Amino acid sequence: MFKNQLKTTILLSFLFGVFLVIGYLLGGQSGLTIAFIFALVFNVISYWYSDKLVLKMYKAQPATKKEYSNLHKMVEEISHRAKIPKPKLYIVPDKNANAFATGRDPKHAVVAVTQGILELLNEEELKGVLAHEISHIKNRDMLISTIAAVIAGAISYLAFMARWAAIFGGRGDGRNSNIVELLALSILAPIMALIIRMAISRSREYIADESGAKLLKDSKPLARALVKLETSARVHPMKKGKEATAHMFIVNPFKGGLVKLFSTHPSTKERINRLERIHF
Repeated sequence: MFKNQLKTTILLSFLFGVFLVIGYLLGGQSGLTIAFIFALVFNVISYWYSDKLVLKMYKAQPATKKEYSNLHKMVEEISHRAKIPKPKLYIVPDKNANAFATGRDPKHAVVAVTQGILELLNEEELKGVLAHEISHIKNRDMLISTIAAVIAGAISYLAFMARWAAIFGGRGDGRNSNIVELLALSILAPIMALIIRMAISRSREYIADESGAKLLKDSKPLARALVKLETSARVHPMKKGKEATAHMFIVNPFKGGLVKLFSTHPSTKERINRLERIHF
């Protein structure tokens, strides 16, 4: 787990470094300042409101204790083990078997599960998935993924500005513009940002897998669940929603086929191999 935590720190630092470099090259000191303010504002907005937006996007409804008493009991038990407040529970009306966690911090967290996952998994497997999602909350992965996503988005925005700067022949500080430099920057920077963001997403999935397994002191239920969930994603891919939210789910709910560098999730085979190597 330490290796993946270190990897996340390094990747986030590098992503932020790319962000600062492109801001500086585009507009010097003023470009750097504008880039920093741009990222800060959107981080704050995303941090406070992303949970409401994603729940609305997937038409999630609160899971009542009367109808989903067993689900509430499992979440309460696992949350107690993780030493965090019990998150709110939501149901997503979709055949795709999946789950995600969201919210700005453990006190304002949400765990959402699809109708499909409730029908597909047995109780032990569902506990494995819930432990994984509660681990995301405990590890504050929503905040980390939000920071990564916003910085990557800001880099893409600045790259767009760089293309215009190249077309009109200059940066904002009055120095001579290197058009080739700006064009290369505008093309390569967003690709680099996306690759780093996806690597961060994959590292956090590994950490949540391990943390969740340790909460239950058993890695087998989650390993079995991942096999079923991957099959469900192929048979019943989500039709609503956006690819930009794929990293939130325990498995990618949309059609796969992306190369590893651009994948939001590690391969199921590798996740299972790592789970099998965990010792309790």
